[in-house]
Amino acid sequence: MKLATVAFYGFALGLLAVGLRELLTGFEENRCSMTYMFEYPEYRFAVCDCVCLCVLCWQRVSLPRRVARLYPAYGLYLYGEGVYAQETRALKLTGAPVLFLPGNAGSYKQARSLGSVALRKAEDMEGGLHFNVFTVDFNEELVALYGGSLLRQTHFLHESIKAILRLYKHLKTPPQSVVLVGHSMGGVVARALFTLPRFNTNLVSLIITQASPHLAPVLALDPYLLDFYSAVRQKWVNQAKKLRNVTVLSVGGGYRDYQVRSGLTSLPCPPGDPNKLSLVATAVPRTWVSTDHLSIVWCKELVLATVRALFDLIDPETRQFSVNPEKKMAVLNHHFIRHPVRMLEETQETSVSISDFPEAWSEVNTLRLAYSTPKEGQVKYFLFALSSRRKAYSHFYCRSNNLEMSSWLYGCVNGSSCVHTVDLSTGTELLPPYKVLVLSLSNLSSVTHLLVSASNLNGKQFTVECEWQRQESQTLSVPAPHVLSFGLTASDVSVNSSGLLHIIQLQHFHQVYQALRINVASQCKVHKDRLPNVYRINVPWFGEDSLTTASVPSVTEISGMLHTSRPDNSSGVFLLLHTAPNCQYKVSVRTSLPRMLGQILRFCGPMVPVYTAVTLLLACRGQLCSILKSRRSADMSQVVGKGLQPHQVNLPVYILHMLLSCSWFQDVWSVLYLPPMDALPSTTPDMTFHEGGVPVEEWPHPLSPLFYIWGAAVAFWGSALLRLIVRLISLILAPLHRPSVSRDCGTLPRRTLLLITLSLTVMGGVSCGALSIFAAFLLHLYRVLRLQMTERSLSHMLNLAPRQHKEAENGSVEGDSQSRSTECNGAPLLSECALQEVRDDLQLHLCLSALFTLPVMLIAPSLIHWIRNLRYSPRLDPDPCWPLSVPLIIVYMLLINCNTLKLSNSKLLPLTSCIPLPMSIAMVTFSPLHLYRVSYFLLAALVPLASCVLL
Repeated sequence: MKLATVAFYGFALGLLAVGLRELLTGFEENRCSMTYMFEYPEYRFAVCDCVCLCVLCWQRVSLPRRVARLYPAYGLYLYGEGVYAQETRALKLTGAPVLFLPGNAGSYKQARSLGSVALRKAEDMEGGLHFNVFTVDFNEELVALYGGSLLRQTHFLHESIKAILRLYKHLKTPPQSVVLVGHSMGGVVARALFTLPRFNTNLVSLIITQASPHLAPVLALDPYLLDFYSAVRQKWVNQAKKLRNVTVLSVGGGYRDYQVRSGLTSLPCPPGDPNKLSLVATAVPRTWVSTDHLSIVWCKELVLATVRALFDLIDPETRQFSVNPEKKMAVLNHHFIRHPVRMLEETQETSVSISDFPEAWSEVNTLRLAYSTPKEGQVKYFLFALSSRRKAYSHFYCRSNNLEMSSWLYGCVNGSSCVHTVDLSTGTELLPPYKVLVLSLSNLSSVTHLLVSASNLNGKQFTVECEWQRQESQTLSVPAPHVLSFGLTASDVSVNSSGLLHIIQLQHFHQVYQALRINVASQCKVHKDRLPNVYRINVPWFGEDSLTTASVPSVTEISGMLHTSRPDNSSGVFLLLHTAPNCQYKVSVRTSLPRMLGQILRFCGPMVPVYTAVTLLLACRGQLCSILKSRRSADMSQVVGKGLQPHQVNLPVYILHMLLSCSWFQDVWSVLYLPPMDALPSTTPDMTFHEGGVPVEEWPHPLSPLFYIWGAAVAFWGSALLRLIVRLISLILAPLHRPSVSRDCGTLPRRTLLLITLSLTVMGGVSCGALSIFAAFLLHLYRVLRLQMTERSLSHMLNLAPRQHKEAENGSVEGDSQSRSTECNGAPLLSECALQEVRDDLQLHLCLSALFTLPVMLIAPSLIHWIRNLRYSPRLDPDPCWPLSVPLIIVYMLLINCNTLKLSNSKLLPLTSCIPLPMSIAMVTFSPLHLYRVSYFLLAALVPLASCVLL
């Protein structure tokens, strides 16, 4: 093995490790507060017998026998704790029903946070308004990786909703719908309800999803998963008008959630749908934190926002959730978008007269107001005249760290007496340290004066700062450095103005593979107490804003990354600086190579295993070519190292991309019934889709060789790890086997081979196809271990044999490879030729074993799902591995008896050695978004190889 090859793949693995480290750990610390129970919890089935043990009480669901028989692994629970649990023991419920849906491998007990906070909030509500929080037990199934259970979960959810609504029949005005709160894949299942032919769409009017991958599955490991997504997408896109009464809110976790990137949580819906809302937790008012995939369920800040919104949605008259779409969107916008002082429909005119408190009124004639309230309570108003400011200024900016949600800024309609005023506070935006209101003077044509209230009747101290602004002069631009600058160059901009708000446009920053390191340094000449700075990255096309609070003076680093790329005709990214007056700020922007690698892996990580499979397949091709040329196998590390051939793989794929832009080639493509080419994953909120429901978009082509290099590095070091593991296991198993010197060790007689093949095929049909494939893989692995043990035994025996004896056996034959092979065929079992034969077979089977490992890894979720559900059913239904298992088992079993001699004598070897390259090209063309297809392409390349054993 050449040192340069090892160094190259070591460097590639280092880059991959840097990207993985940034992806998994390169984010802010978890700033979520934990939610705690106030009393003992109780999860109870919804009706019938009750059995109490210690503090927990479980009660059986009153579901029809048909439902219980069809879904024995699932259950429905009602959350309760303390007194409330005792009151609802008879299940005479009077609250508003909320149903929590766990996600991939999620527990029904995750509803604790939502249920407990809702119970505490209900104690402060007038009229006894409260929720009944239900939760579904989906048996913690791995539905993000195995799609066969998704439709089953959807049907059970439908039955659960009907069972919940039956519990309220004793009420005069029972609820007609249920609010669904879905985590992860639970949110996808909630939207899938509407694909059921007998589902009444009035049963659900509001869906709140948390870290749910709505656009596409994270990993497409079986066709059932993609079919499910395609059906859901078609329903919500094609019948959007019929579903306008259903309001959906999707919340992503941000960069801490590396399992489901927040771009996937965007709702696929027609543009302009007013009842669908997608955003990231970092942009939610009073939350402002990034959550990982699990903490988004219990993050107190986000749970409080959800519970507050749900209580505001209750109609006081019916005591149930409102079904008015405008009302629902107004509440969700209030709690999840801007959080002004009051909701839009509560706006009212207010009368504030100077005669009431003449000494409390002050007219401000300066450009800026900075006022701190005294400790003693008082009434205080500041009046700003608009007439003299309209021409010189465009906006009025005001902020206050009095975070009470009450009106504080008014517009006087009839002069400075302010007899009639209009409340302008509804445009207030809440930031972590203070609330901010920015008014455009062009929208205040009927207003003559602005009135700011700084009253503190309760004696609470706070600060109010206001100023007139000319936004053009306070807007600056800074170009984002090129992605290939690697952080060596920086773009700087200095802010010398003394304003309270500055806007910096980040030019050329609109792609997800860009990653910036933004440093903001503040300096003040006079040191005094000031309101903190707030730096906000504003992304206009998606609700993924992030906020950073910093003291004054300070040096703050901000991570500049995007969850979605900019759609066409959208404005760029802005950095909003809420600054302290009379201070200087310097903004420095650099490209961050580690974060850029992390972003590439975040969006295109599934490309790496595809190129790993390509590298191993081309390594197998290299072995076949070596056998065809010299009747000898090459060293595994050598052929895997040469598996990196982008000129033979990526170049044809580029040509296909270019040809598909021609209409005549598209016609030929469709005539051949070929599926669409898999592009890299989409990164924009409004994308195009494959027929299978997977979003596609073209990424820069130079990234494909990078994925190839990473995939080749994984294959190179993974094969080295496989060799090490085989050696270690063979050492452990060696005492259990007799020493062997034959290359046929571990092979199976034809009759035994046929019997085992039939047995594994039957076992796959009656239980799980993945199990039979795994068993066949283990049998082949045993063949590799026996070869390793034989190679070690022969080496030891020959080392102990006298030198003269070995020379007499080996001779000093010179000639071409064919004559050397002929002599070895007639050589004694204990000879250097026999050792070389065993080593050749070992290198061949190590390559095959590495290749066989990929299908086993791809089918692992199906096998795990089957094992976890054995107590409910001995058979996996549906089984995505069954169409693949029969031919794959036959191939695995035939190749157990394969050796270099049989391959070199086969007439099919020249043709077989040509197949891996087109299969590799096809794999890159059709598998990046359909990972399950990798196994089919590998099978297509292995079938001719297995035929060489027979012919």
